[in-house]
Amino acid sequence: MSGTPIMAKATAVWLCDNTTMTFKQIADFCALHELEVQGIADGDVATGVKGFDPIANKQLTQAEIDKAEANPKYKLQLLYNPASAGEEKRRGPRYTPLSKRQDRPASIYWLVKFHPELSDGQVSKLVGTTKPTIQAIRERTHWNINNIEPIDPVALGLCKQSELDAAVQKAAAKKLKEGGVMSDDERRKLVSTEQSLGLEQEPKMPSAIEGLETFTLGTDLPEPDEDTSVPDKDTFFNLPDDAGDDDED
Repeated sequence: MSGTPIMAKATAVWLCDNTTMTFKQIADFCALHELEVQGIADGDVATGVKGFDPIANKQLTQAEIDKAEANPKYKLQLLYNPASAGEEKRRGPRYTPLSKRQDRPASIYWLVKFHPELSDGQVSKLVGTTKPTIQAIRERTHWNINNIEPIDPVALGLCKQSELDAAVQKAAAKKLKEGGVMSDDERRKLVSTEQSLGLEQEPKMPSAIEGLETFTLGTDLPEPDEDTSVPDKDTFFNLPDDAGDDDED
């Protein structure tokens, strides 16, 4: 029965050390790249990994290995293990590295705050968490809720932007199918990252002049009542002849 062995890299180490099979045969059986297997044989890859015996662990038989060694084109067949049936179809929360697990509450808070249309299952799949944790943050009953700041899970590396966009669009489609009405803000959130980066920036009015958008400079201003014309230079400098007499008196 074809399939992938458990502890594939350790199994590849054992096969490199204990058989004469080709790198391609080992790579195909262990679901590795042929160059990676060559690196294992050269000691550049999987340094310190202890070989995992596939015969002792009921994944291969010696007869199967003999067939592969005799024919370089022969493909190894994994022994059927009832305990592993359905393992490849098992689904669960995304694995999150230990160094990033402390960032998950911040990402959950960001998702439930800015994308409340996402289901608990979608949030769990995006950042690798449990539904009770999501509910605690959504209902603000989490033990550390006062110290949690919302942070984009994409920025933290917990999920890809394409995965987040797909989840949001799927949630919106489900809402529309159920007869829900989206607000303008929710519609804007459906724009993918590539689309949003390609949109032209809308001009924004400075806050200092808000409320003056209807103010215009009219061309038909009323005529002033008094004569405001500016006298010419002769009026200023040609003073009356008796102006000096008044000063002397």
